[in-house]
Amino acid sequence: MRKIKSMVLCLMVLLLASCNTGRNKNIIHIGMVDGWAEGVAMTEVAKVIMEEKGYHVVIQRATPDMILASMNNGDTDVYLDVWLPLTHGSKVAKFPNLQELGTSYSHARNGLVVPDYVSIDNIEELKTHREEFNGQIIGIEKGAGITRAVDQVIVDYGLDYRQINSSTVAMITELQNAIRAKRWIVVAGWQPHWMFAKMKLKFLEDPKKTLGDAEQIKIFTRKAFKIEQPELAKFFSKIYFDETAMANLLSEMEASKNKEAVAKQWVEQHRDLVEGWIR
Repeated sequence: MRKIKSMVLCLMVLLLASCNTGRNKNIIHIGMVDGWAEGVAMTEVAKVIMEEKGYHVVIQRATPDMILASMNNGDTDVYLDVWLPLTHGSKVAKFPNLQELGTSYSHARNGLVVPDYVSIDNIEELKTHREEFNGQIIGIEKGAGITRAVDQVIVDYGLDYRQINSSTVAMITELQNAIRAKRWIVVAGWQPHWMFAKMKLKFLEDPKKTLGDAEQIKIFTRKAFKIEQPELAKFFSKIYFDETAMANLLSEMEASKNKEAVAKQWVEQHRDLVEGWIR
């Protein structure tokens, strides 16, 4: 079974790959995880700016593990959504051929999230309210860093709970349905995310710090990218969203199905900020 899983992972990494031989410097491959709001938003904005500069951008949709593996192999060029030190720390450590270029966001956070009407404030309190939560923590994809961290929360706090994993979209849907019914629910959540602007939510306190403290979102590239693409490496090293800019971008992205159009409009509305990135 492990051999089969390894073969499947290798095949998917190969499917991400572009041929290194005779690489066209005007074609840039960016990794992106569908459904991860902040990563989608940042990637779409970067794509618009790069296309204005004459580059052809190919977005490669995959899991973080596959994106990092493909970038380590020199195939994918850039990934803008690496959460450190906790969420993706162990994943990045497996790949020696990656280069950190910069920090795109400084105030990220992972945690267990509940609607504001839920009358507990601490992860420890989940023990005495198992029935209200149906013994479940609603998570996201199994390969996500936060999924592993929530599994560790269950162990560290001695919770008689199961983490239910499917997708980010499914988690958001469950959360919205529970809020409509005023039902108790606890989910694996994170900031930045548009759900905090659309719903009244709160993080449960994590006294054991199993989910870590503040995270930073980093931009990584394949190792040779800085040498081969110095202009773009400088651009990616300057990309940075403060809390206001990120919240504004995520709200606009969530309100529209046309992410590319929103990104173009956002770039125009924030031209002074963007000019600072490309100087």
